[in-house]
Amino acid sequence: MKILMLEGSPNRQGSSHMLAEEFEKGAGEAGHEIVSISAAHSKISPCTGCVSCGYNGPCVQKDDMENIRQEILKADMLVFVTPLYYYGMSAQLKILIDRFCAINGSIQRKKMKSALISVAWNSDDWTFDALEAHYHTLVKYLNFQDQGMILGKGCGTPSMTKNSKYPGMSYNLGKSLV
Repeated sequence: MKILMLEGSPNRQGSSHMLAEEFEKGAGEAGHEIVSISAAHSKISPCTGCVSCGYNGPCVQKDDMENIRQEILKADMLVFVTPLYYYGMSAQLKILIDRFCAINGSIQRKKMKSALISVAWNSDDWTFDALEAHYHTLVKYLNFQDQGMILGKGCGTPSMTKNSKYPGMSYNLGKSLV
């Protein structure tokens, strides 16, 4: 299976990236091909809502999203990786997802698998409620087959994350994919 990880953290050495690496390690050991794209370090403009794409592309904007679109359409699974910023995904990942507008139909028809990996400093029970709701809405709208979520509570620094249960959980999620 070809897995595309869409990373939304501007911090290349942060906690969400650490969990993404563990997921990738497990998925690689299970025989999957993994490609990772950093939304935070790509040149992606926000969707303008012009609908010139007709919801099936191409988008009229000329930026990195065209290459990302090609990777999405080659993938069997998308993994959304983001730190929790004000109880939602990072703006960098959100901009990329908003640009799905130009390929909604193509994504919906693929019936891809998906997963969510996120980290937060906060460890309250409700910490991930809004992000979980958003992810579940994407799963429903885009006809994804949810493979799981790793929601790292209390992962405010890489050292906190490294010493938590979440790297192992991320590895196991990747390793368990069929």
